[in-house]
Amino acid sequence: MKDKLIHSLETVGLGPVVPVVRLASGENPKQQVSEIFERIGLPILAIALFLLLWSVSAAKVQTSLGTLPGPAQVWEQYQGLVVEHKEERAKEVAFYERQEIRNAKKLAKNPDAKIKVRPYTGKETFFDQILTSLYTVFTGFILASLIAIPIGVACGLNKKLYGAVSPIIQILKPVSPLAWLPIVTMVVSAVYVSSDPMFSKSFVTSAITVTLCSLWPTLINTATGVASIDKDWINVGRVIQLHWSKQVTKIAIPASLPMIFTGLRISLGIGWMVLIAAEMLAQNPGLGKFVWDEFQNGSSNSLGRIMVAVVVIGLIGYVLDWLMVSLQKIISHSSPESAR
Repeated sequence: MKDKLIHSLETVGLGPVVPVVRLASGENPKQQVSEIFERIGLPILAIALFLLLWSVSAAKVQTSLGTLPGPAQVWEQYQGLVVEHKEERAKEVAFYERQEIRNAKKLAKNPDAKIKVRPYTGKETFFDQILTSLYTVFTGFILASLIAIPIGVACGLNKKLYGAVSPIIQILKPVSPLAWLPIVTMVVSAVYVSSDPMFSKSFVTSAITVTLCSLWPTLINTATGVASIDKDWINVGRVIQLHWSKQVTKIAIPASLPMIFTGLRISLGIGWMVLIAAEMLAQNPGLGKFVWDEFQNGSSNSLGRIMVAVVVIGLIGYVLDWLMVSLQKIISHSSPESAR
Protein backbone atom coordinates (compact mmCIF):
# COMPACT_ATOMS: atom_id res chain seq x y z
CA MET A 1 0.00 0.00 0.00
CA LYS A 2 2.77 2.41 0.95
CA ASP A 3 4.76 1.58 -2.19
CA LYS A 4 1.71 2.24 -4.39
CA LEU A 5 1.11 5.58 -2.68
CA ILE A 6 4.78 6.57 -3.12
CA HIS A 7 4.70 5.57 -6.79
CA SER A 8 1.51 7.58 -7.32
CA LEU A 9 3.04 10.65 -5.65
CA GLU A 10 6.16 10.38 -7.80
CA THR A 11 4.05 9.94 -10.93
CA VAL A 12 2.00 13.11 -10.39
CA GLY A 13 5.07 15.17 -9.54
CA LEU A 14 4.68 15.20 -5.75
CA GLY A 15 8.03 13.59 -5.03
CA PRO A 16 8.90 16.01 -2.19
CA VAL A 17 5.99 14.55 -0.17
CA VAL A 18 7.42 11.02 -0.38
CA PRO A 19 9.83 11.42 2.59
CA VAL A 20 6.89 12.60 4.71
CA VAL A 21 5.00 9.39 3.87
CA ARG A 22 8.04 7.28 4.64
CA LEU A 23 8.61 9.13 7.93
CA ALA A 24 4.96 8.59 8.92
CA SER A 25 5.43 4.86 8.32
CA GLY A 26 8.52 4.83 10.57
CA GLU A 27 11.03 4.14 7.79
CA ASN A 28 14.53 5.34 8.82
CA PRO A 29 13.42 8.59 10.56
CA LYS A 30 16.85 10.26 10.49
CA GLN A 31 17.26 9.81 6.74
CA GLN A 32 13.68 10.90 6.01
CA VAL A 33 14.00 14.06 8.11
CA SER A 34 17.16 14.89 6.17
CA GLU A 35 15.34 14.33 2.86
CA ILE A 36 12.36 16.43 4.01
CA PHE A 37 14.70 19.31 4.80
CA GLU A 38 16.48 18.90 1.47
CA ARG A 39 13.36 18.57 -0.70
CA ILE A 40 10.92 20.84 1.18
CA GLY A 41 12.84 22.86 3.76
CA LEU A 42 15.54 24.23 1.46
CA PRO A 43 13.07 25.45 -1.21
CA ILE A 44 10.97 27.13 1.50
CA LEU A 45 14.09 28.83 2.89
CA ALA A 46 15.08 29.97 -0.61
CA ILE A 47 11.60 31.43 -1.19
CA ALA A 48 11.65 33.16 2.20
CA LEU A 49 15.08 34.66 1.43
CA PHE A 50 13.85 35.83 -1.97
CA LEU A 51 10.79 37.48 -0.41
CA LEU A 52 12.99 39.18 2.20
CA LEU A 53 15.39 40.54 -0.44
CA TRP A 54 12.42 41.65 -2.55
CA SER A 55 10.83 43.45 0.40
CA VAL A 56 14.03 45.26 1.37
CA SER A 57 15.12 46.23 -2.15
CA ALA A 58 11.64 47.23 -3.37
CA ALA A 59 11.33 49.94 -0.70
CA LYS A 60 14.40 51.65 -2.14
CA VAL A 61 13.13 51.83 -5.74
CA GLN A 62 11.11 54.92 -6.67
CA THR A 63 9.16 54.95 -9.93
CA SER A 64 6.80 57.41 -11.62
CA LEU A 65 3.93 55.51 -10.00
CA GLY A 66 5.49 55.45 -6.54
CA THR A 67 7.59 52.98 -4.59
CA LEU A 68 8.02 49.53 -6.11
CA PRO A 69 5.59 47.25 -4.25
CA GLY A 70 6.95 44.56 -1.98
CA PRO A 71 5.36 41.18 -1.18
CA ALA A 72 2.94 42.65 1.38
CA GLN A 73 1.65 45.29 -1.04
CA VAL A 74 1.34 42.73 -3.84
CA TRP A 75 -0.68 40.43 -1.57
CA GLU A 76 -2.91 43.36 -0.67
CA GLN A 77 -3.57 44.11 -4.35
CA TYR A 78 -4.30 40.42 -4.97
CA GLN A 79 -6.96 40.50 -2.25
CA GLY A 80 -8.41 43.60 -3.89
CA LEU A 81 -8.64 41.74 -7.21
CA VAL A 82 -10.44 38.89 -5.45
CA VAL A 83 -12.97 41.36 -4.01
CA GLU A 84 -13.50 42.92 -7.45
CA HIS A 85 -14.11 39.48 -8.96
CA LYS A 86 -16.71 38.59 -6.33
CA GLU A 87 -18.46 41.94 -6.77
CA GLU A 88 -18.58 41.47 -10.56
CA ARG A 89 -20.00 37.97 -10.20
CA ALA A 90 -22.64 39.31 -7.80
CA LYS A 91 -23.58 41.96 -10.40
CA GLU A 92 -23.87 39.22 -13.03
CA VAL A 93 -26.18 37.13 -10.85
CA ALA A 94 -28.33 40.18 -10.08
CA PHE A 95 -28.47 41.05 -13.79
CA TYR A 96 -29.87 37.64 -14.75
CA GLU A 97 -32.23 37.59 -11.77
CA ARG A 98 -33.75 40.90 -12.88
CA GLN A 99 -34.27 39.47 -16.36
CA GLU A 100 -35.93 36.34 -14.96
CA ILE A 101 -38.32 38.44 -12.87
CA ARG A 102 -39.13 40.70 -15.82
CA ASN A 103 -39.68 37.74 -18.17
CA ALA A 104 -41.83 35.95 -15.58
CA LYS A 105 -44.09 39.01 -15.30
CA LYS A 106 -44.30 39.26 -19.10
CA LEU A 107 -45.28 35.57 -19.40
CA ALA A 108 -47.82 35.95 -16.62
CA LYS A 109 -49.58 38.66 -18.63
CA ASN A 110 -49.17 36.91 -21.98
CA PRO A 111 -48.12 33.21 -22.06
CA ASP A 112 -47.33 33.53 -25.78
CA ALA A 113 -45.03 36.49 -25.33
CA LYS A 114 -41.51 36.22 -26.71
CA ILE A 115 -38.87 36.60 -24.07
CA LYS A 116 -35.24 37.47 -24.54
CA VAL A 117 -32.29 36.86 -22.22
CA ARG A 118 -29.52 39.35 -22.86
CA PRO A 119 -25.96 38.25 -22.08
CA TYR A 120 -24.10 40.00 -19.29
CA THR A 121 -21.58 42.43 -20.73
CA GLY A 122 -19.76 43.56 -17.59
CA LYS A 123 -16.02 44.00 -17.53
CA GLU A 124 -13.75 40.97 -17.37
CA THR A 125 -12.08 40.55 -14.00
CA PHE A 126 -8.48 39.48 -13.40
CA PHE A 127 -9.58 35.86 -12.96
CA ASP A 128 -11.66 35.99 -16.13
CA GLN A 129 -8.52 37.15 -17.95
CA ILE A 130 -6.62 34.16 -16.54
CA LEU A 131 -9.21 31.72 -17.89
CA THR A 132 -9.18 33.48 -21.26
CA SER A 133 -5.39 33.18 -21.51
CA LEU A 134 -5.41 29.51 -20.47
CA TYR A 135 -8.12 28.67 -22.99
CA THR A 136 -6.21 30.45 -25.74
CA VAL A 137 -2.81 28.94 -24.97
CA PHE A 138 -4.17 25.40 -24.81
CA THR A 139 -6.00 25.90 -28.11
CA GLY A 140 -2.83 27.14 -29.81
CA PHE A 141 -0.72 24.42 -28.15
CA ILE A 142 -3.06 21.60 -29.22
CA LEU A 143 -3.16 22.91 -32.79
CA ALA A 144 0.64 23.12 -32.82
CA SER A 145 0.94 19.55 -31.50
CA LEU A 146 -1.51 18.20 -34.09
CA ILE A 147 0.62 19.75 -36.80
CA ALA A 148 4.10 19.15 -35.38
CA ILE A 149 3.90 15.52 -34.24
CA PRO A 150 2.75 13.98 -37.59
CA ILE A 151 5.26 16.05 -39.56
CA GLY A 152 7.99 15.23 -37.04
CA VAL A 153 7.27 11.50 -37.25
CA ALA A 154 7.32 11.64 -41.06
CA CYS A 155 10.62 13.55 -41.04
CA GLY A 156 12.14 11.13 -38.53
CA LEU A 157 11.25 8.14 -40.68
CA ASN A 158 12.37 9.73 -43.95
CA LYS A 159 15.75 11.46 -44.09
CA LYS A 160 15.07 12.93 -47.53
CA LEU A 161 11.87 14.57 -46.30
CA TYR A 162 13.66 15.96 -43.25
CA GLY A 163 16.42 17.31 -45.48
CA ALA A 164 13.81 19.00 -47.66
CA VAL A 165 11.89 20.73 -44.87
CA SER A 166 14.84 21.43 -42.55
CA PRO A 167 15.73 24.79 -44.19
CA ILE A 168 12.12 25.94 -43.82
CA ILE A 169 12.11 24.93 -40.15
CA GLN A 170 15.41 26.69 -39.44
CA ILE A 171 14.18 29.90 -41.14
CA LEU A 172 10.78 30.04 -39.44
CA LYS A 173 11.83 28.77 -36.00
CA PRO A 174 13.56 31.97 -34.76
CA VAL A 175 10.85 34.38 -36.00
CA SER A 176 9.56 36.48 -33.10
CA PRO A 177 5.86 36.51 -32.18
CA LEU A 178 6.00 40.28 -32.59
CA ALA A 179 6.75 39.68 -36.27
CA TRP A 180 4.05 37.03 -36.72
CA LEU A 181 1.31 38.98 -34.97
CA PRO A 182 0.73 41.75 -37.57
CA ILE A 183 0.68 39.19 -40.39
CA VAL A 184 -1.71 36.88 -38.54
CA THR A 185 -3.94 39.82 -37.61
CA MET A 186 -4.26 40.96 -41.22
CA VAL A 187 -4.84 37.44 -42.56
CA VAL A 188 -7.49 36.66 -39.94
CA SER A 189 -9.23 39.98 -40.61
CA ALA A 190 -9.31 39.23 -44.33
CA VAL A 191 -10.23 35.52 -44.19
CA TYR A 192 -12.25 35.12 -40.99
CA VAL A 193 -15.33 37.09 -42.06
CA SER A 194 -18.70 36.13 -40.62
CA SER A 195 -21.81 37.92 -39.39
CA ASP A 196 -22.03 35.44 -36.51
CA PRO A 197 -18.53 34.07 -35.85
CA MET A 198 -18.09 31.08 -33.58
CA PHE A 199 -14.92 32.58 -32.10
CA SER A 200 -13.85 36.20 -31.78
CA LYS A 201 -11.13 37.46 -34.11
CA SER A 202 -8.93 38.37 -31.15
CA PHE A 203 -9.06 34.76 -29.88
CA VAL A 204 -8.30 33.32 -33.34
CA THR A 205 -5.40 35.74 -33.82
CA SER A 206 -3.82 34.93 -30.45
CA ALA A 207 -4.29 31.17 -30.85
CA ILE A 208 -2.75 31.09 -34.34
CA THR A 209 0.20 33.21 -33.16
CA VAL A 210 0.79 30.75 -30.32
CA THR A 211 0.58 27.86 -32.79
CA LEU A 212 3.11 29.37 -35.20
CA CYS A 213 5.64 30.07 -32.45
CA SER A 214 5.30 26.90 -30.39
CA LEU A 215 5.18 24.07 -32.92
CA TRP A 216 8.91 24.04 -33.76
CA PRO A 217 10.34 22.45 -30.57
CA THR A 218 7.81 19.62 -30.78
CA LEU A 219 8.47 19.09 -34.49
CA ILE A 220 12.25 19.03 -34.11
CA ASN A 221 12.26 16.83 -31.00
CA THR A 222 9.77 14.40 -32.54
CA ALA A 223 11.84 14.09 -35.70
CA THR A 224 15.03 13.62 -33.67
CA GLY A 225 13.41 11.07 -31.37
CA VAL A 226 11.98 9.00 -34.21
CA ALA A 227 15.22 9.17 -36.23
CA SER A 228 17.28 7.97 -33.24
CA ILE A 229 15.28 4.82 -32.40
CA ASP A 230 16.84 1.44 -33.05
CA LYS A 231 16.47 0.71 -36.78
CA ASP A 232 16.13 -2.99 -36.02
CA TRP A 233 12.69 -2.28 -34.54
CA ILE A 234 11.53 -0.69 -37.78
CA ASN A 235 13.08 -3.52 -39.81
CA VAL A 236 11.29 -6.13 -37.67
CA GLY A 237 8.02 -4.33 -38.33
CA ARG A 238 8.70 -4.48 -42.05
CA VAL A 239 9.68 -8.15 -41.90
CA ILE A 240 6.41 -9.12 -40.20
CA GLN A 241 4.65 -6.88 -42.74
CA LEU A 242 3.13 -4.43 -40.30
CA HIS A 243 1.08 -1.75 -42.00
CA TRP A 244 2.91 1.59 -42.02
CA SER A 245 0.32 3.05 -39.65
CA LYS A 246 1.03 0.23 -37.17
CA GLN A 247 4.77 0.84 -37.49
CA VAL A 248 4.17 4.47 -36.56
CA THR A 249 1.72 3.90 -33.68
CA LYS A 250 3.26 0.72 -32.25
CA ILE A 251 6.98 1.33 -32.79
CA ALA A 252 8.01 4.85 -33.78
CA ILE A 253 5.87 6.95 -31.45
CA PRO A 254 6.16 4.80 -28.28
CA ALA A 255 9.95 4.56 -28.68
CA SER A 256 10.32 8.33 -29.10
CA LEU A 257 7.83 9.45 -26.42
CA PRO A 258 10.47 10.93 -24.06
CA MET A 259 11.79 13.19 -26.84
CA ILE A 260 8.26 14.09 -27.96
CA PHE A 261 7.28 15.12 -24.44
CA THR A 262 10.44 17.16 -24.07
CA GLY A 263 9.41 19.05 -27.19
CA LEU A 264 5.84 19.43 -25.89
CA ARG A 265 7.08 20.88 -22.59
CA ILE A 266 9.25 23.40 -24.39
CA SER A 267 6.44 24.26 -26.81
CA LEU A 268 3.91 24.84 -24.04
CA GLY A 269 6.35 27.10 -22.18
CA ILE A 270 7.08 29.08 -25.35
CA GLY A 271 3.38 29.26 -26.16
CA TRP A 272 2.61 30.73 -22.73
CA MET A 273 5.29 33.42 -23.10
CA VAL A 274 4.23 34.19 -26.67
CA LEU A 275 0.59 34.55 -25.68
CA ILE A 276 1.26 37.16 -22.98
CA ALA A 277 3.33 39.21 -25.44
CA ALA A 278 0.69 38.87 -28.17
CA GLU A 279 -2.10 39.94 -25.82
CA MET A 280 -0.12 43.00 -24.75
CA LEU A 281 0.73 44.05 -28.29
CA ALA A 282 -2.65 43.37 -29.92
CA GLN A 283 -4.76 44.28 -26.88
CA ASN A 284 -6.49 40.92 -27.07
CA PRO A 285 -8.34 39.75 -23.93
CA GLY A 286 -6.14 37.95 -21.41
CA LEU A 287 -3.42 38.48 -18.84
CA GLY A 288 -1.24 40.41 -21.28
CA LYS A 289 -4.00 42.96 -21.84
CA PHE A 290 -4.53 43.20 -18.09
CA VAL A 291 -0.87 44.10 -17.58
CA TRP A 292 -0.94 46.67 -20.39
CA ASP A 293 -4.19 48.24 -19.16
CA GLU A 294 -2.79 48.62 -15.65
CA PHE A 295 0.41 50.15 -17.06
CA GLN A 296 -1.67 52.64 -19.06
CA ASN A 297 -3.96 53.29 -16.10
CA GLY A 298 -1.13 54.77 -14.06
CA SER A 299 -2.92 54.65 -10.69
CA SER A 300 -1.19 54.16 -7.36
CA ASN A 301 -2.33 50.51 -7.37
CA SER A 302 -1.18 49.74 -10.91
CA LEU A 303 2.33 48.59 -10.04
CA GLY A 304 1.04 46.23 -7.38
CA ARG A 305 -1.52 44.77 -9.78
CA ILE A 306 1.10 44.31 -12.47
CA MET A 307 3.30 42.48 -9.96
CA VAL A 308 0.34 40.24 -9.07
CA ALA A 309 -0.04 39.41 -12.76
CA VAL A 310 3.70 38.71 -13.09
CA VAL A 311 3.64 36.30 -10.15
CA VAL A 312 0.50 34.57 -11.45
CA ILE A 313 1.98 34.25 -14.95
CA GLY A 314 5.06 32.60 -13.45
CA LEU A 315 3.03 30.26 -11.23
CA ILE A 316 0.82 29.21 -14.15
CA GLY A 317 3.92 28.53 -16.26
CA TYR A 318 5.28 26.34 -13.45
CA VAL A 319 1.98 24.44 -13.14
CA LEU A 320 1.77 23.90 -16.91
CA ASP A 321 5.27 22.40 -16.93
CA TRP A 322 4.42 20.23 -13.91
CA LEU A 323 1.32 18.96 -15.70
CA MET A 324 3.35 18.02 -18.77
CA VAL A 325 5.94 16.17 -16.67
CA SER A 326 3.19 14.26 -14.84
CA LEU A 327 1.48 13.44 -18.13
CA GLN A 328 4.78 12.16 -19.52
CA LYS A 329 5.28 9.84 -16.54
CA ILE A 330 1.74 8.49 -16.84
CA ILE A 331 1.72 7.94 -20.62
CA SER A 332 5.31 6.88 -21.26
CA HIS A 333 5.72 5.02 -17.95
CA SER A 334 9.08 6.72 -17.51
CA SER A 335 10.86 6.73 -14.19
CA PRO A 336 10.61 9.84 -12.00
CA GLU A 337 14.28 10.56 -12.54
CA SER A 338 14.04 10.51 -16.33
CA ALA A 339 11.27 13.10 -16.51
CA ARG A 340 12.19 16.24 -14.65
